[in-house]
Amino acid sequence: MVSIEKAYKVIQALSERRLTIASVESLTGGLFASTLCSVPGASKVLKGGFVTYTPEAKHELVGVSLSDIDRLGVVSEKVAAEMAIGGLRRLKSDIAVSFTGNAGPTAEPGEAPVGRVEMCIATKKGHVSMGQDFSGTRNEIREKAVEMMLDALISIYA
Repeated sequence: MVSIEKAYKVIQALSERRLTIASVESLTGGLFASTLCSVPGASKVLKGGFVTYTPEAKHELVGVSLSDIDRLGVVSEKVAAEMAIGGLRRLKSDIAVSFTGNAGPTAEPGEAPVGRVEMCIATKKGHVSMGQDFSGTRNEIREKAVEMMLDALISIYA
């Protein structure tokens, strides 16, 4: 279960700084945005989000390069950065976060192993990429990724 207390801290910190946030989610399927929406006052900071589950959606909705997807795969630091930067631009937010990865239960040969997640936080000043290998069930991996992002946002903004 994702910590609502952490989501509250993120909403409070961004609200105090008058910052907005957006999300571009693949493996998390909107869990990050949904977690923030669980907190009263989220509408003051959450601009919106995209669930870009397929490579085509990543390209069409937030402008991820198809050649980067073909060359690097969807679970890559570069694709995660392009997702966050695209979300930042499309939703005109101060901050955008992205999640792409393999929550399992299987991995194709040559693809990212189960549990591999690439995330990014983008602002107008630049971006920070985060990669992590998680263990657990499909939903535990998704929840752990959202928790890690909430922790990162708290460490930066709270």
